[in-house]
Amino acid sequence: MSKTFDLAKFKGIGNSTNQYHRQLNRLVDSGKGVECIEQAVRDALRSLSGPGGASFVIYGEPQSGKTEMMICLTARLLDEGRPFILHLLNDSVDLLTQNLGRFKASGLAPSAQNFSEILDPAISIAKGRHVVFCKKNGNDLKKLYNKIGEIKNIVVIDDEADFASPNAKVNKNEKTKINLLIDAILGSNGNYIGVTATPARLDMNNTFSNDSKMWVNFPVHEHYTGQDTFFPFDSINSENNTKKFELRLLADKVDDPKFAREALFRFLVNVAYLNNYNNKSEKNYSMLIHTSGKKVDHKTDWATMQEALATLVDRSSSKFPAYVKEIWDVACDRYSDVSPDEITKYIVDNISRNSVILLNSDSDFRANGASATNPSSLFTIVIGGNIVSRGVTFDNLLSMFFTRDVKHKIQQDTYIQRARMFGSRGTYLRFFELTIPESLYGDWHRCFVFHRLSLASINAGKGSPVWLSDSRIAAVASSSIDKSTVDIDRGEMAFALFDYNSAISDVIDGQLSNSGKLDALGELLGDDAFPEYLRRFIVRTCASVETGVSFQKTASVQPNMTAEEKATITRRRGLMGSSQTKRSGVEEHYLKIFTNDDGKGRLYYKFDGSIQFMKNLR
Repeated sequence: MSKTFDLAKFKGIGNSTNQYHRQLNRLVDSGKGVECIEQAVRDALRSLSGPGGASFVIYGEPQSGKTEMMICLTARLLDEGRPFILHLLNDSVDLLTQNLGRFKASGLAPSAQNFSEILDPAISIAKGRHVVFCKKNGNDLKKLYNKIGEIKNIVVIDDEADFASPNAKVNKNEKTKINLLIDAILGSNGNYIGVTATPARLDMNNTFSNDSKMWVNFPVHEHYTGQDTFFPFDSINSENNTKKFELRLLADKVDDPKFAREALFRFLVNVAYLNNYNNKSEKNYSMLIHTSGKKVDHKTDWATMQEALATLVDRSSSKFPAYVKEIWDVACDRYSDVSPDEITKYIVDNISRNSVILLNSDSDFRANGASATNPSSLFTIVIGGNIVSRGVTFDNLLSMFFTRDVKHKIQQDTYIQRARMFGSRGTYLRFFELTIPESLYGDWHRCFVFHRLSLASINAGKGSPVWLSDSRIAAVASSSIDKSTVDIDRGEMAFALFDYNSAISDVIDGQLSNSGKLDALGELLGDDAFPEYLRRFIVRTCASVETGVSFQKTASVQPNMTAEEKATITRRRGLMGSSQTKRSGVEEHYLKIFTNDDGKGRLYYKFDGSIQFMKNLR
């Protein structure tokens, strides 16, 4: 064996390759499925290489595993030879540290760095490859831009992209500081990939000229529990839904501390049952109390929790007998298969193993975030408002308690992001409890109804989704809507192309009832062309399907349309004119099919009622 040094053996070694498959194997080895990640990464690479791919969005459900997807996407981009990949995160040190740690632990090469690690003048970024993290903070982004300037072929991956990145001054011919700095970093040939569960603001704001036709769907994995579980289209208790978790609705405008205390006792009982009769080993669990944005309300809820826990710890307290009896009654009522004495004894014996964490600010999160998101005490109580509403994953979350209703109009994106109970809750889902004012649950539920209809219009592959709002729910903040391109009264949705045939016209022109026509068209067109979700929405929002639904006569595309418009059966200003949907004095749903000479058809839907439809016409 020769021991002569030969530099040529080492100089030819290139950068690490095939990182993407190594990341997939890492996930498979840890018992996680990768099919959803592979689909999202594959579609993202297709969008990057296609026309309009300079800027687009990857959208997926809250807490559906987007961080692992972004690690794998970064690996694939490195394999593709991209030299500089910048990850943007919300302005939170804890979130940056948490995500940066996960990227480092994944084994990516080069290892991910905080932007502050590359600021020293001695560090060159002109050569080699770099994966850099930076908070969406004006000062931090300015320092980063001063260091890197305009780098060719940079890829910006923006987590929680609808927050801080859009231009809130879009109608004032100005740019917000963060939007301006990200745009400068992108330069003339950078790629922007926004990642979010709520993409409406990015679309209607025209953020970095993202192209909705190039958007990518990140589907949920098989163990995910989300809107279909917690906000099913039909009532939780309807015949169509099996109750999968515990929902407790409070009377509106009730602000009595006893409701929070009762929710706490039910949480204690559920923890006791899980650890005594379900788990192989003892586990810590958390309860999240989501308050208003006022710190004084946080403190009030904190005092309620502290009083109840201190009473249970102090067996000489005058309230101790009543509280213990209340816990015993809950155990007796909820778990008839076991002894309420054993559950109550476990709670009393272990009640001192509690932690009440108040999260009012980023500084609180830096100090206590790890204990809150991954409970370090048997009974962990987390209290907070906006600070816990976005980008925070709570492991072993067993209970959520909303203390106050919202008096003003709520934003879809804000409330969709507040669904911290979403995620992989399958192993203990039936023990999970959501306690919430009834009207707030109704508004929250409607947020997801509107959101799902919008996603259905995206998934149809037509691009330019339609966003819904009403008197209680706004799709996004009005200041973020680019009024030069967004039609706020569009009221029209369309879905996937299909092969048109005479059986379809027979249904529309035939003698079936409206209910029969909805079912028959659903069967003939399929879910992509006539989503089941839309059919259920129509039925649910109609006082009478037979009088509230209008099936319009099928029409051919108009001769003055362009060849592309005829082929795709789309037109920028829409196809369903006001003459076809005259007001009749009642809310009405209109359905009309347009066809072209290629034998294709597309279903259009319009609603004449109290719901507002918004569409970007750029």
